[in-house]
Amino acid sequence: MYKYLFIVNDIEQQLEQGQIRAGQKLPSIRDLCLRYACNKSTVIRAFSLLESRHLIYSIPQSGYYAVQQRGASMQLPENKVFDFSSAAPDPELFPYLDFKHCVDKAFDMYKNELFMYGTPQGLPSLLRLLTKHLANYQVFTKPDHIHITSGVQQALAILALMPFPNKKRGILMEQPSYHLFVRLVESYQLPVHGIRRSPQGDIDLDYLEHLFRTEDIKFFYTMPRFQNPLGCSYSEPTKKTIAKLAKRYDVYIVEDDYLADLEHDLKSDPIYTYDSSHVIYLKSYAKILFPGLRVGVAVLPPALDDAFRIFKKVADIDSPMLSQAALEIYIQSGMFERRKHAIRDAYSKRLLQLHESLHAYKEDSYLVASPGQSGVYTHIVLPPHLSIPLLLERLHKKQVWIQNLTLNYLPSFDPLPVMNLSITRVSEEHIDRGIRIIANEIKHMIKQGRRVYK
Repeated sequence: MYKYLFIVNDIEQQLEQGQIRAGQKLPSIRDLCLRYACNKSTVIRAFSLLESRHLIYSIPQSGYYAVQQRGASMQLPENKVFDFSSAAPDPELFPYLDFKHCVDKAFDMYKNELFMYGTPQGLPSLLRLLTKHLANYQVFTKPDHIHITSGVQQALAILALMPFPNKKRGILMEQPSYHLFVRLVESYQLPVHGIRRSPQGDIDLDYLEHLFRTEDIKFFYTMPRFQNPLGCSYSEPTKKTIAKLAKRYDVYIVEDDYLADLEHDLKSDPIYTYDSSHVIYLKSYAKILFPGLRVGVAVLPPALDDAFRIFKKVADIDSPMLSQAALEIYIQSGMFERRKHAIRDAYSKRLLQLHESLHAYKEDSYLVASPGQSGVYTHIVLPPHLSIPLLLERLHKKQVWIQNLTLNYLPSFDPLPVMNLSITRVSEEHIDRGIRIIANEIKHMIKQGRRVYK
């Protein structure tokens, strides 16, 4: 091992073990030269690497100091917040250094091109790369039909507003569904219909066919895999039936496959696989990289390409070229695939711990959803008489944050008696304690309710 790497590893170990505390000044370069029997340039190189990893920082004329670590707040269990509400990726898993390398390389490769207007469809070299990358998800297409957007949210806004070849206007969405798309449709005052997604993840296919046949629906927005907020997935027969009905009644499917990278089952295919002529496939890179990257992908049937391209150009001319160039290098280098497996495995362990804790404390107070191998959500079914807003309020006072699902429903739908739980912002070691608090509060409210009704 190179001497500078030995120094790096030694200092990292001291930081992890608390021998060097946050904010503490490190020994001088001269002292470390003597300690490690090396020259000045070796210590400076080690410090540079530690600084690039955000472990230390320098103050001119003073020296180097230890950075406050992101996990340091976990040392204060009494003040710990158990955040089961957020769908945002865990910052602890962000590939900062890998992606910084990709950004630097993008500057070197593209230079001035990154700061000029691109094309509404996206960086041409990235589009070509994505044809190969998307094939890994059983999405086979050509560069002409791939469109880069500023996140999946922008793709949904464009699709909601643009005309479709079927000349229809209405939008159908699952209930519950992605809360920002619910708000988007309401803000634009678009005609909208809902269809129940049961706590088990099922959908009434006969009723779906009835809506396709009788209502003015241009597209059905669905999350077949790891649905937000329920966390459940469609079976393969259900996906095949949805594709068949869409083609039969000339209704498009907008398939939001935002968590495709967390799938363990190699036999689980998107709806797009079964009929690409009536399916719009949406994919996000935010869950594997950074939410702030704002790069989404829309794969369209040829009949929609021109209208989408026009509406995209009117919306923002093009998506940020720097993000696209860095993403291209990140995928091409193999970094994306490695990071995907690391994040998927980390989330799978948390989800397993979540289900184990839910079963350990539930007794007869709630029902637990069928466990999934991956994803970021699960849910529990609560007694019908239990006041969920009151439960959430009481949990919040105990530093347990849970999402209020009212915003995930259209006004015409009554929310199901379910509580969804996300594992992206709560560490594996804190899940059990958070679930114990939730279970105890539910049991306490059930007992209170029984006393009231006696």
